[in-house]
Amino acid sequence: MLCCMPGVAFVPALLVSWSSAAFIISYVIAVLAGHVEPLVPYISDTGTKPPESGVFGFMINISALLAVITMYIRYLLIEKQNESSHFVRSSCNMFTLCIGLMGCTGMGIVATFQELAVPSVHDIGALVAFGSGVVYITLQSIISYKSCPRWNTYFVCHIRMAISVISCIAFILMVVFASKISMTKIDWTPGEKVKSY
Repeated sequence: MLCCMPGVAFVPALLVSWSSAAFIISYVIAVLAGHVEPLVPYISDTGTKPPESGVFGFMINISALLAVITMYIRYLLIEKQNESSHFVRSSCNMFTLCIGLMGCTGMGIVATFQELAVPSVHDIGALVAFGSGVVYITLQSIISYKSCPRWNTYFVCHIRMAISVISCIAFILMVVFASKISMTKIDWTPGEKVKSY
């Protein structure tokens, strides 16, 4: 099986490195072009205007592909471990993979439809990406606990669950605060009225 082949462990590391580079490179281009303020802009703001929008879209789509590969490897790994231990139903593992793939699709939507060009599609993509991502990592944390102590340590499981809880809180805060405002442009001046619903 693919997950038992030596060398596949580089894929998650490549995913993290590539995704980080995508955010950093588009941020640097956006700041140097004067399209965003340097102090903590929204991620989507750094990929809205050309030329950074092309770099952002291309790199995030590659990140989504790497995420699909990473999730599939994790799926195969759990299936292989499950052959001898039977710690989780195969249907649960498949369901978790499907949720993860939904998140990757959301990433592709975010990368393809810029924030200001098609805001509703971009926002739906972000909601699917982040929401599915939170559910995916939570399900993976639960699977990790079920595989203890043979395939995981409790320390690793606790770290995964802590990341899941933090992600869930961040997702809820994102939804709450995003529902309070409606951004129709990036450039604004202090004192300018912001349309809110």
